[in-house]
Amino acid sequence: MPRIKPPPSPSTPDEIEQQLYEALQRADIEALMAVWSDDDEIVCVHPGGPRLVGAAAIRASFEALFANGGAIDVRPEKVRRLQALNCAVHSVQERVNVPTEQGPKAAWVMATNVYVKSSRGWALAAHHASPGSPREAQDAAEAGSTLH
Repeated sequence: MPRIKPPPSPSTPDEIEQQLYEALQRADIEALMAVWSDDDEIVCVHPGGPRLVGAAAIRASFEALFANGGAIDVRPEKVRRLQALNCAVHSVQERVNVPTEQGPKAAWVMATNVYVKSSRGWALAAHHASPGSPREAQDAAEAGSTLH
């Protein structure tokens, strides 16, 4: 069954990324899936999880995440951007505020979001996230833009 998509997406990868994180924060599966590309080969890797290929697998994974905990209080920080004509890659430190008995505790995830531009505008083609640590966030602030 073909997926029904909304009108053309926003004009920049940054706007799509904002929609992505807002949908996660609201546990809005329809808004979340609307940011993804129509391509059959879209890919998502959650921290410590397998590679999920295609809209159905990606949707099922986020539905399960939302069912287990509702909205995900995740905020993109220290975004690094690389953009060419029809492709943009964002390296993101995600700050995930995890509820605990003592109040929210920050957890860190390192993510790469890949956006592609098609006739309908910019859309997410890949999201790959890995566990991070508070030290990485501190190291990034201290390291500046050193290349290795």
